[in-house]
Amino acid sequence: MKYLSLEEILILHEYQIETYGGKAGINDIRMLESSVLRPQTTFDGKDLYEDIYEKAVAMLFSLIKNHPFVDGNKRTALHATITFLELNGSVVNIADKKLVRMCLDISNNLIDEKRAVEIIKGNSVSPKYS
Repeated sequence: MKYLSLEEILILHEYQIETYGGKAGINDIRMLESSVLRPQTTFDGKDLYEDIYEKAVAMLFSLIKNHPFVDGNKRTALHATITFLELNGSVVNIADKKLVRMCLDISNNLIDEKRAVEIIKGNSVSPKYS
């Protein structure tokens, strides 16, 4: 399993701000670190998130909900999620418009993590790691 580092998330955020606009900067470095590490969470020696989709959505939710950046949290979260899945052999095959809607729904508490996993998993090719 390959995970994104804090530095890689910062690069993705910088790209989003430079490409699409917004104010650069970090609101809370600890919340950012927590968001980046959440997919790796274990309990009693076992992964809390069982597959790459659960891990991806854990990071997605944390980056959106923890609001670690001044701007571009949802964009960075989505970019990081897709990158994480691709690093682990899975490709999301869903219209950008639907992905953006999902991120907005997460931000507005309209869908939960379970539903987000269903959406992403249902629209992805099978991973080489599970």
